[in-house]
Amino acid sequence: MRKKHFILLSLIFVFFTSKAQTDIFDAVSYVNPLMGTQSTHSLSNGNTYPAIARPWGMNFWTPQTGKMGDGWMYTYTAEKIRGFKQTHQPSPWMNDYGQFSIMPVTGKLAFLEDDRASWFSHKAEISTPYYYSVYLADYDVTTEITTTERAAHFQITFPENDRSYIVLDAFDKGSYVKIIPSENKIIGYTTLNSGGVPDNFKNYFVLVFDKPFADKYTWQDQKLDKDKLESMSNHAGAIIGFSTTKGEKINIKVASSFISFEQAELNMKRELGTATFEQTKIESKKEWNKVLGKVKVEGGTVEQTKTFYSSLYRTVCFPQKQYEIDATGNQVHYSPYNGKVEAGAMFAGTGFWDTFRALYPLLNLVYPSINKEMQEGLINAYKEGGFLPEWSSPGFRDVMVGNNSASVVSDAYLKGLRGYDIKTLYEALLNGANNEGPLNAVGRKGVNYYNTLGYVPNDVGINESAARTLEYAYDDFTIWQLAKALKRPKKEINLFEKRMMNYKLLFNPEFNLMSGKSKDGKFSASFNPFKWGGDFTEGNSWHYSWSVFHDMQGLIDLMGGEKIFTSQLDAVFSLPPIFDDSYYGATIHEIREMQVMNMGQYAHGNQPIQHLIYLYNYVGQPWKTQYWSREVMNKLYKPTPDGYCGDEDNGQTSAWYVFSAMGFYPVCPGTDEYVLGAPLFNKISLELENGKNVTINAPNNSDENIYVADLKWDNTPFTKNFIKHSDLQNGAILDFNMTNTSNKERGTDPKSYPYSYSSSK
Repeated sequence: MRKKHFILLSLIFVFFTSKAQTDIFDAVSYVNPLMGTQSTHSLSNGNTYPAIARPWGMNFWTPQTGKMGDGWMYTYTAEKIRGFKQTHQPSPWMNDYGQFSIMPVTGKLAFLEDDRASWFSHKAEISTPYYYSVYLADYDVTTEITTTERAAHFQITFPENDRSYIVLDAFDKGSYVKIIPSENKIIGYTTLNSGGVPDNFKNYFVLVFDKPFADKYTWQDQKLDKDKLESMSNHAGAIIGFSTTKGEKINIKVASSFISFEQAELNMKRELGTATFEQTKIESKKEWNKVLGKVKVEGGTVEQTKTFYSSLYRTVCFPQKQYEIDATGNQVHYSPYNGKVEAGAMFAGTGFWDTFRALYPLLNLVYPSINKEMQEGLINAYKEGGFLPEWSSPGFRDVMVGNNSASVVSDAYLKGLRGYDIKTLYEALLNGANNEGPLNAVGRKGVNYYNTLGYVPNDVGINESAARTLEYAYDDFTIWQLAKALKRPKKEINLFEKRMMNYKLLFNPEFNLMSGKSKDGKFSASFNPFKWGGDFTEGNSWHYSWSVFHDMQGLIDLMGGEKIFTSQLDAVFSLPPIFDDSYYGATIHEIREMQVMNMGQYAHGNQPIQHLIYLYNYVGQPWKTQYWSREVMNKLYKPTPDGYCGDEDNGQTSAWYVFSAMGFYPVCPGTDEYVLGAPLFNKISLELENGKNVTINAPNNSDENIYVADLKWDNTPFTKNFIKHSDLQNGAILDFNMTNTSNKERGTDPKSYPYSYSSSK
């Protein structure tokens, strides 16, 4: 009798355990890492690659179709794979560092990248965030990859062959390899990088195989040496060979470190240990579902669901962890700022010019604990480099404009993140706001002009002066907000309150747009609002004139009121996509991406204008926001290789989609508000880290029902055009009543408008 009871209880346990496992929402199954990979230098559909990784992991892996050193390392239209590469590349324009590759071959021993390249087909390719598999046709070999944060597990299935090889390529510009047959091991380092590192930069790697080596080779440049176990040269590599039976699987465990060989070994031991390939794969999938499952969408089409989770996947890739865990269990990192091994966190691979807008606000809402670590990493970057990075890859990079670290730091604290040294970070903001840095893109280029004239002139040898001025003014607003929260001296607070209004100095009343100004205070007589570059950064005046995130009412007043402001917004979509590319001397890809999208001057493929759609809420016409946000989501995003409308840029363009699909957007980071749009799905469930939940219901949502008839918050009518982050933190149920006709009464009262400095006094 007891035995029967035991069997019954066991069956019940198995049933409920199985049910619990099947009830786990499999968000990662909707992700297509190939979204955005059909890109070229001249036209970006995302400029992504299929990253096999863990969320925010230190090392990513990807199949490599491009040549060594090519930023476009994987393109969907390619026909051959040259290897499987460890990568830290945030963008093809920034290129890579800490890179090396592994490639199986059979038959003729081929080790140079063109010689070893194999034909492949997407029909025999499986790409997920946690697992990748592809059939290499030239060698009758299947390569599978799964990863941890700092290590990877390869499983390679060979045919019957007495000449089966695995090629390790440590790349050029200085590399080293050593084969250790007694341990079935290869160690080495690679130095190839595209900048942002000190002279002593190395990425140390270790590979451990589960089968003894039958053959051993190393090479230097193009010279192959049999049985030579060590090579150091401009371009070093290693080859090990086996005799394999049909279907035999050879496993490789790989780990790396920016610190030392010993740390690479420790990373492997800690993260892979004795795990099998399948166990590592299962754990990786579980981690992805844990992270992506914080946001659950229901009721959309399969295409919309795939687009959402493919976008959410991109938002949790960058910045990457650049710290490691030492033998005592403490965080340590190789500093890309001073070349030393330092204690604490470090992150790399993001440009704040892009990501301050929506990516970091998304982290503050959904993943605040990882952003707390990122803030700690910024503290270390400041201590080690003397400034906060504006583009880190992995250290300072001289690209883009603005001082938008101020927004990233301020928004995190103002949204409630605590437990780190905010006083040092505020000191870093003051330093960046009042000094030029070691590079043009660090600190504030032209700061002396800005602090005395109120703007950066366009005739003093500083390019993109208007863009700099507008972004500095917004950054001053975020510092002002943080200064108040930290109870800084009144004189200091007043200074930033004054400076944040500097945007007004660039308003050109003749065009009702922003334009550059000379040192003597004059606007150019030849000003062309369709000219890209020059006074602006990767855009024109029609794109940048709206970069007054903190004081839209002030901009409305400058333009002459709501009617004119609205007509200017409307004109962005109704104007033809004409352009002047004379500053660049050629049509850059960002221009072409605007031109081909058939949305007038609206250039969603680049960041400066991405908030514009939400500005109708500031003039009592929220239905236009609802219309245009749905148009952009439906037309410009697809879960396909050509699925983006420009550079994805480290999660920013994806974060725009994630926020917009939820029905709101952070127009002005540094405030407590999100500006309302309209949700894309019938239901969205948001699991906050504090244990609260936000539910967004829109049960009658459809392709036709894109407008908000009314909104209830916890069953109470809600009439404002914005919602507050602090209110969401208490948990909320938002019920959107969607309809196919615009409600031109809701949201028209100025009391419903979002925050503007000029109307908040």
